[in-house]
Amino acid sequence: MRLLFLTATRIGDAVLSSGLLGQLIDDNPGIEVTVAVGRLSAPLFAAVPGLERIVVIDKQSYNRHWLRLWRRTAFRYWDLVVDLRGSVIAYLVPAGKRYVIGKRQPGRHRVEELGDLVADPRRPGPPPAPRLWLAEAVKARAAEMLPDGPPVLAVAPAANWMGKTWPVERFAELALRLTGEGGILPGGRIAVVAAPHEVFQTRPVLQAAGARGVDLVAAGDLLLAGACLQRAAFFVGNDSGLMHLAAAAGTPTLGLFGPSPEARYRPWGPHAAYVRTPESFEALTGAPGFDFAARACFMESLTVDAVEAAARYLWAKASTPPRSRAEPPVPPPG
Repeated sequence: MRLLFLTATRIGDAVLSSGLLGQLIDDNPGIEVTVAVGRLSAPLFAAVPGLERIVVIDKQSYNRHWLRLWRRTAFRYWDLVVDLRGSVIAYLVPAGKRYVIGKRQPGRHRVEELGDLVADPRRPGPPPAPRLWLAEAVKARAAEMLPDGPPVLAVAPAANWMGKTWPVERFAELALRLTGEGGILPGGRIAVVAAPHEVFQTRPVLQAAGARGVDLVAAGDLLLAGACLQRAAFFVGNDSGLMHLAAAAGTPTLGLFGPSPEARYRPWGPHAAYVRTPESFEALTGAPGFDFAARACFMESLTVDAVEAAARYLWAKASTPPRSRAEPPVPPPG
């Protein structure tokens, strides 16, 4: 059997699609997998079980990238085609079953939308959660970068748009609180994660961390970053691809939201949570003539106290042993 899996260019969306891919692989043992994906997200799929090849999609003018993809996929038979880009490719290649994403569903999380594609009423349950496939060599490199020792607080102070980036000096203050005396990770290391071009946004956090700081910007490779995040005890960051990567790694993950919809893009998983500005997404972005470029930051109203309270709540929840889940829940912050 052969599967053609066409997924997103953006890292966050690609991570969220990994659960669907994983379920299809689990349901079809021995299936050969071809992943068509944007260059930024391609490394995420390097260790997918049954991977035959990765076809990198580089966007070109006049949609020529779709013609190029068609030429590379049209002359073989696919038992399954999954198109999460809503293109025409799924209908132009010979295939058995086709699953093509439709219009966005208001109020539905992206993971739920993807799960709807292959939902089977005979197998009820939650949608397939995002996952990471990590080679042993990648795990070994991550262990070198984050060796055993004091617990690690991973911080991701950057994002693909400055408007949804919490002020970096607040990240620095939060990191010191969470790893200070009385924090959730007293004496912990502070690992800063970002893309290489975002290094300037990490400096205030690393400077505040001093000798306890770990610069993971050098990790570069997405899978290596994911393996490092898997070794962290806790993650806090803006709504970003790294946030979704941390949640997929199983690390307790707190995402910070303002001018992006948490209903659709909150981190997914049993140990994931979010905290947002006092203003809702609709209140921030719904005014007539709203311009996303009008302000450098829409996150100023989110205080360090509010994020610290949310982090403590998530930490207490994630630290509760499974046998104690029936006990009264930890009160939410505020």
